[in-house]
Amino acid sequence: MTSQRISFPRQHARTMRYTLGAPRSFTVSPDGERVAFLRSESGTDRSGRLWVLDLPRDGAARERVVADPVALLGGSAERLSAQERARRERSREGSSGIVGYAVDAAVELAAFALSGKLYVAGLRSGTARALPVPGPVIDPRPAPDGRHIAYVSKGALRVVDAEGEGDRALAEPEADEVSYGLAEFIAAEEMQRSRGFWWSPESDRLLVARVDNSPVRRWWIADPAHPERRPAEIAYPAAGTPNAEVRLFVVGLDGARTEVVWDRTSHPYLAQVHWSSGGAPLLLVQSRDQRGHLYLAVDPETGRTRTVHADEDPVWLEIYPGVPAWTPDGRLVRIADEAGARVLAVGDRPLTGARLQLRAVLDIGESDILVAATAGEEAAAPEIGETHVYRVNELGTERVSEEAGVHTAVRAGGVTVLVSQTLERSGSQVRVFRDGKPVATVANHAQEPVISARVQLTEGGARRIPCAVLLPTGYQESDGPLPVLMDPYGGPHGRRVAAAQNAHLTSQWFADQGFAVVVADGRGTPGRSPAWEKAVKNNLLLTLDDQVEAVQALADRFPLDLGRVAIRGWSFGGYLAALAITRRPDVFHAAVVGAPVTDQRLYDTHYTERYLGDPAEQPEVYAYNSVVTDEGLSEAAEQVRPMMIVHGLADDNVVMAHTLRFSSALLAAGRPHEVLPLSGVTHMTPQEQVAENLLLLQVDFLKRSLEPKD
Repeated sequence: MTSQRISFPRQHARTMRYTLGAPRSFTVSPDGERVAFLRSESGTDRSGRLWVLDLPRDGAARERVVADPVALLGGSAERLSAQERARRERSREGSSGIVGYAVDAAVELAAFALSGKLYVAGLRSGTARALPVPGPVIDPRPAPDGRHIAYVSKGALRVVDAEGEGDRALAEPEADEVSYGLAEFIAAEEMQRSRGFWWSPESDRLLVARVDNSPVRRWWIADPAHPERRPAEIAYPAAGTPNAEVRLFVVGLDGARTEVVWDRTSHPYLAQVHWSSGGAPLLLVQSRDQRGHLYLAVDPETGRTRTVHADEDPVWLEIYPGVPAWTPDGRLVRIADEAGARVLAVGDRPLTGARLQLRAVLDIGESDILVAATAGEEAAAPEIGETHVYRVNELGTERVSEEAGVHTAVRAGGVTVLVSQTLERSGSQVRVFRDGKPVATVANHAQEPVISARVQLTEGGARRIPCAVLLPTGYQESDGPLPVLMDPYGGPHGRRVAAAQNAHLTSQWFADQGFAVVVADGRGTPGRSPAWEKAVKNNLLLTLDDQVEAVQALADRFPLDLGRVAIRGWSFGGYLAALAITRRPDVFHAAVVGAPVTDQRLYDTHYTERYLGDPAEQPEVYAYNSVVTDEGLSEAAEQVRPMMIVHGLADDNVVMAHTLRFSSALLAAGRPHEVLPLSGVTHMTPQEQVAENLLLLQVDFLKRSLEPKD
């Protein structure tokens, strides 16, 4: 009997978008002899294992498992605390087992949490064991010298020696709303800071964040499918409301503490912390309006700070991975917007120019800095959807990644791990180089997709909007024009047009159902220039204008039936879809609106205020940019278009109130629509059946909605 070929929706859901089995979270030892990483056993196994790739200089590279959750738990089911679930939601982590780890400076000892317990693993010996400490354990991290492990449990920062002896609390919460060593909601959700404590290079003390959530307003998220359960209480800092109070302390291993002092009134956001042997502890603190940054050096003896550098911008300032930091010789490394470009600056000197737009600092070496960047507007040729790795120093810039695609890297001890995605192959390829020469690859156990994306990268309209166009497999010109599906994210921090096969698989599947799919990255999306991103200040509707410009311009070159145009999106993409169907029904004829931010006043402070300011000072800006207001629903009210709104009832990021308020406003305006509530689903949709059926239901709705009218 011939087995039936698995469908794309089922495979896509079962493999968690083809992420299962793919290696990730690489760490290279400073001696260049080991690479630690995470990977599950197969493309359908959700349980992450800790692996080591040995790189002997006189032999072949070899992979080995260091910690297997199945063996460590004896087959028992994994149990997660509410705080750990929240941490994973903030990082969009849907897998299980070992999902994160931390190492000592030598990369010989790893620590990780599993089912609320603390485990340590010898990366040379390949043995792992639990330490007898109170749980549930969150974010364990070894000291650089490997002698102690710090971790968080029940809001307290604790420390234990690497043998499991001498466990004690270094900082305990004074009230129920206080925690030590954890990132607050908006730091984890919006600032890319998931940590709340940092070891000193000498391993004798730590910087520890104290978070007091008592000022933050409370929301309650109920599960209507289980009325017998109490609603979950969350501290959610909606735009214009108080944030958590964040302070920072230097804490010794004996529990002695000294508060780090800076003007928290003018710069309340603790955005980044760096502590290395290159200099004093370094903080990046940010003003509430996000137009001011201070780079502060900390005196760990007194807690006093001094300003090393200050940045100001009339629109806003971004936070970037890997900076600020010190070079080994004590110069400040930062990414800055200067002369219309996003540049790498070391000390007072910019080392890159307008040909590159910096995305992240990946490693700071003795003689160069490894960065990720996209081509700028002054690049010799457009590199649509590409991100490359570069070596930068005072002598110039050298590109490390060669083939067209999306690349990132980690580096130490003369060894570079280059992770590459391209349009020509599925998944990621991981290659290991020593002194620039290939020495190994890391196996990728992810499943091969049952479809292949046929992506055409191009630019559309007068603004040269980056676009990806996908037609049905086997399409011929004689087949004629096709109904169009716009498939954007379209907002800040979310580039969707990528020179990578897996990024477009879902779009290709929709294309194969009979659509011409267009993905467009308009103003606000990252990668082109600071001005391109900041154009949306006070006016997120410009993102809709660019979707319209892109699809209308592409119709001259592709078989697009502009009389049948739909749009689908999730999160900001859902907001964009809601805008499209309510404000431009002359262009869009159907929409799938997923987890949309419909009332901007309901989204968090750090994100929303960056783009729209203070709602108390600019209520008209919030009204204009929301879709639940009279202004948002009044335009073209005579043209009613089909709309399906999808939302998870357990979403604590874009809460269900967005959809309920939107639905109520639509009903009051006499505009028909469908609402699909997802019980038990958060802002992610990791549940296999839910993820699979969501795709099928969307296709059914879109086909019904775009059927030619007689």
